[in-house]
Amino acid sequence: MAREKSKPEKLFSAAVLRRSFELQDKQYTQGFRFIYDGVLRDLDVTEAEVEQYLSEHRAEVEAAIGRRGAG
Repeated sequence: MAREKSKPEKLFSAAVLRRSFELQDKQYTQGFRFIYDGVLRDLDVTEAEVEQYLSEHRAEVEAAIGRRGAG
């Protein structure tokens, strides 16, 4: 059985998903919302928490998606 993710791990996962979609074509907006809302619910985090995490950990998130030095 997999161990439970910590709150920071959950926020990191959601932030990576969000940034990845933000960097895609706008044609995926509707699909993103559906997926993202489900991920937030499943991870038991809020959009505000993810936004806060992203503002504080943008460099780590950008590195995880292969955008070093991007902002």
